[in-house]
Amino acid sequence: MPADLKTLKQDLQRRMEGAIETLKREFAGLRTGRASPALLEPVRVEAYGGHQPLNQVANVSVAGPAMLSVQVWDKSLVKAVESAIREANLGLNPQTEGQVIRVPLPPLTEQRRNELVKAAHRYAEGARVAIRGVRRDGMEQIKALDKKHEIGEDESRRWHDEVQKLTDLYIKKVDELLHEKEKDIRHV
Repeated sequence: MPADLKTLKQDLQRRMEGAIETLKREFAGLRTGRASPALLEPVRVEAYGGHQPLNQVANVSVAGPAMLSVQVWDKSLVKAVESAIREANLGLNPQTEGQVIRVPLPPLTEQRRNELVKAAHRYAEGARVAIRGVRRDGMEQIKALDKKHEIGEDESRRWHDEVQKLTDLYIKKVDELLHEKEKDIRHV
């Protein structure tokens, strides 16, 4: 196996794994009824002349099964953090007590569960598209090597099959993660 192809496979695997990691982060932000600091990861706070991730201006912790606690480090940012949580479209209503913001998680309604499942499906489809894009790049690189006569037709075909197997494996991982998340959302 030429070093080019070995490097190509490692690169494709790394990029496909990146799509899986992104999907896991997106899924972590979807609420399943249990309090998790990951729920507030998408929140960006207007602070210090820009938009900062919440974890750069406060400490987020679990204060109970349906309650998050946000300890804001800079007193002058409490209002900005509260607004950012409220405006993040997470359906949360934060309550400020000094420099601590309590974020109660309302019970999930059936309608909200359906919205979360739809969002999970969108995230999963985005990951599948990313993985197929990586496959396309890999196939084009193999075609280029074949065209330059650096590899033979048989080797080209074998590598096309190899890239397809890798793609199928990662698409299956996406489907498994989606199935788990959907189960999590529906059966809380």
